[in-house]
Amino acid sequence: MKLALNKLRWVLLASGWLCLPTSQAEELRIAVASNFAPVLEQLAADFKVASGHTAVLSGGATGKLYAQISSGAPFDLFFAADSEKPMQLVAEKKAVAGTAYTYALGQLVLWSAMLDLGTHAQATLASADFRHLAIANPKLAPYGAAAQQVLETLQLWEKLQKKLVTGENIAQTLQFIDSGNAELGFIAKAQWLALPVQKRGTPWLVPAKLHSPITQDAVILKDSAVARAFMTFMQSAAARATIADAGYALP
Repeated sequence: MKLALNKLRWVLLASGWLCLPTSQAEELRIAVASNFAPVLEQLAADFKVASGHTAVLSGGATGKLYAQISSGAPFDLFFAADSEKPMQLVAEKKAVAGTAYTYALGQLVLWSAMLDLGTHAQATLASADFRHLAIANPKLAPYGAAAQQVLETLQLWEKLQKKLVTGENIAQTLQFIDSGNAELGFIAKAQWLALPVQKRGTPWLVPAKLHSPITQDAVILKDSAVARAFMTFMQSAAARATIADAGYALP
């Protein structure tokens, strides 16, 4: 880890973005989609060790964070769970043009704290032999929109309407399933991997062909040397390896 962080310092120095000494450390305010918040917490800690600068995270549904930013919430960076909201902010001149990039490609799983789903997942969904199926709000959360697309593709969306319980974001959706308030539900693969091994069971990794790609983009909202340093850090080999290890595909 020490070697990796030393390499990160050199990457930031060579790129010209690590321009403030630790004695002048600054604080970044970052809005981050709920699915990626735990990973970004780890990466923010690594960034602080490498640069001396602190990142304070605010997690939530991408749509809700977008609304807050549009209303003037004072964030420096936005890590969304889609590509549309960062682009909208650029178009609205509320984000810095040319700074948006894809940091991760999300993967969706159907998970249950009670059932081993595996190859029986589609049959379980089609049977509707359960009380509740949890998804994130499709209007606010890209993972919820992807879950809706999966059910529509399987021609189960209308059939399961009365079974659905909707989380405000993907973190709340996980809580519904983990607590047993919903027998099963759609969450991010990264969330499933973060569960204790004894709780993971056998989920269904949803085939990518069943929904549109979950392309997760980040963008700078308030330009500064430290904001650009963080973006440089996030595109380093070490940061990308951390993102991949957490359960995301890389662009």
